[in-house]
Amino acid sequence: MAPERDQTRVNERIRIAEIRLIGPEGEQMGVMSPEEAMTLAREHGLDLVEVAPNSRPPVCRIMDYGRYKYEQKKKKASANKKSHTASLKEVKLRPGTDNHDLEFKLKNARRFLMDGDKVKVTVMFRGREMVHQSRGRAQLDQVRDLLKSLAKVETLPRMEGRFMSMILVGERDAIEAARREEAAAEAVAAAAVEAAAVEEETAEETSVEEETVEQDTAGAIEASAEVSAAGSDEAPAAQGDTAGD
Repeated sequence: MAPERDQTRVNERIRIAEIRLIGPEGEQMGVMSPEEAMTLAREHGLDLVEVAPNSRPPVCRIMDYGRYKYEQKKKKASANKKSHTASLKEVKLRPGTDNHDLEFKLKNARRFLMDGDKVKVTVMFRGREMVHQSRGRAQLDQVRDLLKSLAKVETLPRMEGRFMSMILVGERDAIEAARREEAAAEAVAAAAVEAAAVEEETAEETSVEEETVEQDTAGAIEASAEVSAAGSDEAPAAQGDTAGD
């Protein structure tokens, strides 16, 4: 599929007698020719962009068109994310699934629910395991209880051949609350990392300063010792000259 062509008219592509111009700060600048508007746009180092082609006269704005396109793309991506169509994801278990594997499966189920999807939890039976269907039901009940803070049962557990399944659907308010908690936890973690980095940098600077002070002190002591030694050498020499006299 070919990429969608950009239909926005910019700069020289704006070919009409008059336009209504909006300045870079959103101020109304009146009706003028596109040529006059482009001159003003160039003075600001920006582009002239047609933002309301169906108005009479068309409305154009002075702006950074590259940045405008980027922001529009972000808005579109955000809108697509919000309009996420729920799909059915599946998590498979066995009657003997241990706690470690169950925890891993639950992590996946939770991620699916947080993404807005439904989750089909299926217990698979093999051979003689069919006589222990109660274990499969117990597995499903356990999953339901562990995820009840995020989801509710949409389809109760039922057997389909050798598979026992139920479907969970996320509780909207609970999902939103969980997302906010995750975002807050990430912000706290980021702040902690930044604080640790600042503390480490401060400690390094303090260490360098202390080392410099120690070196200066050692240098001063050494210089003082040299002066004292020089004074001691001069004293006997002076005494010898006096005796000769």
